[in-house]
Amino acid sequence: MTQAQTLADWLTHCERIHPQHIELGLERVREVQTRLGLVANAPVITVAGTNGKGSSCAMLEAILGEAGYRTGVYTSPHLIHFEERCRIQGDIVTAEDLLPHFARVEAARISPEPVSLTYFEFTTLAILSLLAERALDVWILEVGLGGRLDAVNLFDADCALITSIDLDHTDWLGPDRESIGREKAGIMRPARPVVVSDPVPPDSLRACAAQLGSDLWCLGRDFNFQGDKQQWGWAGRGRRYSGLAYPALRGANQLLNASGVLAVLEVIRPKLPVTAQAVRNGLAMVALPGRFQIVPGQPTLVLDVAHNPHAAAALAENLDAMGFFPRTHAVVGIMADKELGAMFERLNPIIDHWYFCDLPLPRAASAQALQARWLETATRPDASASTHASARAALDAALAEASPTDRIVVFGSFHTVGGVLEAGLPARSAPHLSP
Repeated sequence: MTQAQTLADWLTHCERIHPQHIELGLERVREVQTRLGLVANAPVITVAGTNGKGSSCAMLEAILGEAGYRTGVYTSPHLIHFEERCRIQGDIVTAEDLLPHFARVEAARISPEPVSLTYFEFTTLAILSLLAERALDVWILEVGLGGRLDAVNLFDADCALITSIDLDHTDWLGPDRESIGREKAGIMRPARPVVVSDPVPPDSLRACAAQLGSDLWCLGRDFNFQGDKQQWGWAGRGRRYSGLAYPALRGANQLLNASGVLAVLEVIRPKLPVTAQAVRNGLAMVALPGRFQIVPGQPTLVLDVAHNPHAAAALAENLDAMGFFPRTHAVVGIMADKELGAMFERLNPIIDHWYFCDLPLPRAASAQALQARWLETATRPDASASTHASARAALDAALAEASPTDRIVVFGSFHTVGGVLEAGLPARSAPHLSP
């Protein structure tokens, strides 16, 4: 190709050089990694799971940053801008930071013989090349899909973290939790520690850890947490924290994520010791858009990237915990391959009006298809639905219909929440404060 000049040029190139959006396997991407001479030059924490990966990465980053370590984080997908996928010491990298690394990957990819890389594989190598260039103390890498055959699994984790396991991407990972757990377990390494924060992990995870001789930390056996309305505490193998403030990320499910994070920090303590104060400060300051994010104003606006049944159940629980609202409106756009029926069934009791939206992606379910699938599950005669051309158009319709005391939740694909954020949140009235 003619040398790309902008990040947009490179991303367009990445979309064109492989006929498929996804092709699992490490042979091709490992070949290019070898040509690049790309190795991890700092301890690596790899995070896999169905839900909770991004939140766990953000908590690890916040605590380790508070402890004074130079952190590099790779997560995917992004909400608005591609650059969001990489953060160095808490700051999102710039397009200019990334450009030379896209060029490096392209040069290694085409010579001596061309190698076909997917968009995800190419961009992952470019970001990992950037991490390797910086003088970092720790790499925090979120697995994109599965684990065993994901490009992030090129690197051996000093500690692996596996969050919740649920049905998602079943065409690629298998039809049940045991199959999916086996794929997630692919990030484990022989004789190295692995933390599992799923309260009821698939047996396949335990079996893989035993086969590899990995030091397996399980929630409920090797570490645990408890809490009341004001504070919570954590206990592991020989260390405990008490009187912790709740994580700044909202939602009851965040305690599961935080508990797994504290276990990882205990496991990796010989390489990256942290103080109790760093733990407290990091949990208090962590931020991650789109994870049960409540935007101030009236009507109340909630943004959440829940896009599978497990995440929908957590979203329903968190919405219930918010208290009473006269009506709840939902702006929804989701990929067609998701378990839509199970998601709708879990949220139907809460949602009064649905605003289904199209997304600018071939994989996305159309607004009409979403509405038809919802109608198959609908049990409330008083609930209603409409279809819209975009996430922002759906939100505008919801705002026009909602009263100031109502609640609007925008959920589903990253592209749904990102579409709303990219268009700019509309002005709403300030919340009324009683004297």
